[in-house]
Amino acid sequence: MESTRPIRALMRGLDTLAILNLRGSATVSEVVEEIGLPRTTVYRILATLCDAGFVHRDPADDRYRLTILVRGLSEGFDDEAWITQIAKPFIDELHRDVVWPSAIATLSGTTMLVRETTDHVSPLAVQRYSAGFRVSLLTSATGLCYLAHCPRSQWETLLDVLERAGDPAAQSRTRADWDQTFAHIRAQGYALQSQVRRGLEEVTMSVPIALPDRLLAALTIRVAAAALPADIVVQRFLPKLAACAAKIRDVFSERHAVARAQGAPAAAV
Repeated sequence: MESTRPIRALMRGLDTLAILNLRGSATVSEVVEEIGLPRTTVYRILATLCDAGFVHRDPADDRYRLTILVRGLSEGFDDEAWITQIAKPFIDELHRDVVWPSAIATLSGTTMLVRETTDHVSPLAVQRYSAGFRVSLLTSATGLCYLAHCPRSQWETLLDVLERAGDPAAQSRTRADWDQTFAHIRAQGYALQSQVRRGLEEVTMSVPIALPDRLLAALTIRVAAAALPADIVVQRFLPKLAACAAKIRDVFSERHAVARAQGAPAAAV
């Protein structure tokens, strides 16, 4: 079998991330010393990582530090396990009650990744989505719900990355506008969006699944607008959606506490 040559530039970028992770922060000179590359090459690597949103240069001390986006590279390992073992039974229970399709999604890079959905068993789905489908952070109820409840430093970093990538939604509003939108979502406890799919308008409502120190995911329900207007969707389904999110949160918290006491991953308990 013919071997595949490694991509040297990628390897150098990963080495740089590893150095910043070990040190907490580093100057260009410190990175040069660690990996033994020319200074101009290290500058380009760090600039690329900054553009991608994984690294931030602090102008106060000219040191480079990892951003919160790096944590998302590892969280996916745990997401599949806890959602399958903890969240899925409650989502299935919710579906038996409301019938309309529901889904749970977590942050993945600069999108929300659908981890589990009842689309395949819902007779009322306007369009069926499978696990693995990605939705926009800024134009979906799922994404807006997540951004509204994550730390400010995180949503500001994500907006920075999306703006640099030319995302129209990110560039269409000021930070003050986004801050106001997120504050409104937090105050009412849910995000609500209307979108047209296959010529039919669909109302999407999303609530957070959050621990005191961590935002886990967003739980969403989709309803055809022709069947129920948005205000009725909120009135009828918000209590059910919030109750489901609370059950998932509580069981996750219990298992996480047991896992920490036993020194095991929470999803394995």
